[in-house]
Amino acid sequence: MDYWGWKPYVSAAERRGQALREMARLKKQGRTVSPVIIEGRTIVTTFWGKAWCDNLERYSDFENRLPRGRTYVRNGSVIDLQIGPGEIKALVSGSAIYKVRVKVVPVTKVRWRSICTDCAGAIDSLIELLQGRFSKGVMERVCRQKTGLFPAPHEIKLSCSCPDWADMCKHVAAVLYGIGARLDQQPDLLFRLHQVDEKELIAGAGSAPLGKTAPAAKKVLGGEDLSALFGLDIDQGAGADAPAAKKSKSAGRARKSSRSKKR
Repeated sequence: MDYWGWKPYVSAAERRGQALREMARLKKQGRTVSPVIIEGRTIVTTFWGKAWCDNLERYSDFENRLPRGRTYVRNGSVIDLQIGPGEIKALVSGSAIYKVRVKVVPVTKVRWRSICTDCAGAIDSLIELLQGRFSKGVMERVCRQKTGLFPAPHEIKLSCSCPDWADMCKHVAAVLYGIGARLDQQPDLLFRLHQVDEKELIAGAGSAPLGKTAPAAKKVLGGEDLSALFGLDIDQGAGADAPAAKKSKSAGRARKSSRSKKR
């Protein structure tokens, strides 16, 4: 540690080794460890992960501080990240192992009701919701600044046990990106964080169980479609008229046999 209280620089390779040792130690103690693992350079790939990170990056309060955390989260420095109601707890490997906490003010009941009302009837299923497969209008409403599901800077409280005096040190920044990566895998955690029920966003989905809805009429292939698709010569009379077709074929064979005997 130098005169100013800073610890010596630790390379990325050393941080990774330190992270692995700490995770092994915690597991040996019986603790469940949930590291943030990034494959390649891309931190987030799905709607929910991207929406979380985009929301943070568009606020001037954060834009100059967040980039320092990208390298940390990419090289596996976030060795444990737990998302619970209103709070995220994490461990980050730097010059030492640091404890990070991110507290998020849950959306108010008024704001949540407004979001649900505006999205009513536009989201058909829970699967569609969690996969982010919905209309541009719903996306814009959910991601709207100040009145959407994603927190504004004044709704986030950050803390880290490192000696950096800044509110958002590189360890906190790494955790914020780690949250986006975690939402890629478990988007329902966003609703747990806000202490709301995501099923309330779904309206007008009908009474059929998820995944068991009857196919729309226009999506049902007819005999002509099947013939073209598989190259088959399909008898259009099959089905309700099948017995009559069989009877006709039998009568034809009987007549043919009768003519053969007369010869």
